[in-house]
Amino acid sequence: MNNKTVITHFLLLGLPIPPEHQQLFFALFLTMYLTTFLGNLLIVVLVQLDSHLHTPMYLFLSNLSFSDLCFSSVTMLKLLQNMQSQVPSISYAGCLTQIFFFLLFGYLGNFLLVAMAYDRYVAICFPLHYTNIMSHKLCTCLLLVFWIMTSSHAMMHTLLAARLSFCENNVLLNFFCDLFVLLKLACSDTYVNELMIHIMGVIVIVIPFVLIVISYAKIISSILKVPSSQSIHKVFSTCGSHLSVVSLFYGTIIGLYLCPSGDNFSLKGSAMAMMYTVVTPMLNPFIYSLRNRDMKKALIRVICSKKISLPW
Repeated sequence: MNNKTVITHFLLLGLPIPPEHQQLFFALFLTMYLTTFLGNLLIVVLVQLDSHLHTPMYLFLSNLSFSDLCFSSVTMLKLLQNMQSQVPSISYAGCLTQIFFFLLFGYLGNFLLVAMAYDRYVAICFPLHYTNIMSHKLCTCLLLVFWIMTSSHAMMHTLLAARLSFCENNVLLNFFCDLFVLLKLACSDTYVNELMIHIMGVIVIVIPFVLIVISYAKIISSILKVPSSQSIHKVFSTCGSHLSVVSLFYGTIIGLYLCPSGDNFSLKGSAMAMMYTVVTPMLNPFIYSLRNRDMKKALIRVICSKKISLPW
């Protein structure tokens, strides 16, 4: 015990930005964060205000936007704060808190993508029974289950991380408290932590990805039975936005965790982490807004209704 030091904070050194470029990158990251925040907030507000968007697809989309908004805030607010300070650090309690909310909103978005894939599958393969299958009760139950599962998952990993001992090394090679990076600093046994990461990783990453693939395989199979240009166009118009978001989400995860090169959490790791914590949540609103007629019409209706309601 005398050879161990109580760690009260960690240094976050994942983005080695030269001092002369500090303000430039601060402005860039601040712009990206504000774009992410406002874009996702707009989708949440539109779905709440426009009754035409009170459907299962847009219910899941609004929850996904809320998840992306919080997911980006968990890491970006601390990054922006550290860029304005002399020492980019985070407290021990703050690190565990960041891990909890990072896992919570990260995996919540993952499950929501599965629900949206299932919604598209039902809409295309069983259009006459869509209303009965995708009932309000089912959607509410799915959201409740997703929140409970992801909260339990995040809490389990956070509590397992809290039991670890840390020695003198307190430098995290990332711009936020990544659980994988934190385990490398522990001077106590991390076998249980790593075991649970692999077991739960199958449940919260692999299985949802497989379910999304199965959903689209069934959609393609259904379309091929009665091939026509109209049905193919319907699939692309209905599923194009969702497929784009899924590709962004899983593409960055595969690039970071399944195809490592050298040290998984070096500069490359930080760059890939920036992709799925900042870039992907920022692009999602553009993907759904620019490719979605319903969102454009909802925005016009909300703006027009506000103009009409103004006394002047």
